Amino acid sequence: MHTGNKKWFYLVILSIIWGSSFILIKKSLIGLTPLQLGALRIIISGLFIFIFGLHTINTITKKQWKWLIISGFLGTFFPAFLFAYAETEIDSAVASILNSLVPLNTILFGFAVFKIASTKRQMWGVIIGFIGTALLILKGAELNPHQNYLYAGFVVLSTVMYAFNVNIIKKYLQDVKAITIAVGNFTSIIIPAIIVLLATGFFSKTTFEQPDIMMSLLYVTILSAFGTALAKVLFNKLVQMATPVFASSVTYSMPIVAVGWGLLDGEGFSLLQAMATILILAGIYLANKRN
Repeated sequence: MHTGNKKWFYLVILSIIWGSSFILIKKSLIGLTPLQLGALRIIISGLFIFIFGLHTINTITKKQWKWLIISGFLGTFFPAFLFAYAETEIDSAVASILNSLVPLNTILFGFAVFKIASTKRQMWGVIIGFIGTALLILKGAELNPHQNYLYAGFVVLSTVMYAFNVNIIKKYLQDVKAITIAVGNFTSIIIPAIIVLLATGFFSKTTFEQPDIMMSLLYVTILSAFGTALAKVLFNKLVQMATPVFASSVTYSMPIVAVGWGLLDGEGFSLLQAMATILILAGIYLANKRN
């Protein structure tokens, strides 16, 4: 498959996987606390990653370990907990929509911190996509006045971390295989995640007596295998074959999938939000078109 077609294929697959992650987080929280969910997501994902890629760990150099550790905490560890806390108060679709701030942050920090150039067309694409995202947020707040939008700040903070992670991979880990990056990331964060899980009392006798716990564990396992482990490898590959802005544009198309799941779960969606979605798709096109 031609590289140009490949990157769009990866973008679509990641949009479906990550767009479905938000409803899985919501369902997992029925029987788990945010700390338990975040820790289990990291641990289970790490086990899947190690099964398929642990043999590549010997190829990592000392210099690369520094950036892999930073990437692991910014791109996976902290966001896993922040999104879990956010979805205790806001809808899964709203969380996905807020996540669309990633491309804007990618350009801003890519230019300011990592000196990665972006074209005017890319800037306009991100701005248009951001306008569409803002419209979705405003209408979502109107449809759900009972939601505590202070918790949306957890998602916004995650988008800043994701933006730094994308630029780190592009600048410092370009020559490292996607699966190796994932192995390095999870090697760095799996022990802290186990410590967090133990601290929550997850393994106490009363935990597994709760009626919703087994179903939540099923949801978090699906979330970990596909939404974190598989998606992590695919995303690292996408960052390497495309620009950081194009890679982070997956967060523009994710809300389409997330809103679909939200509708099926009884969450609201309006005509104005549909129009805003069109703006988001236009933003993807412009952000990707360099010439």
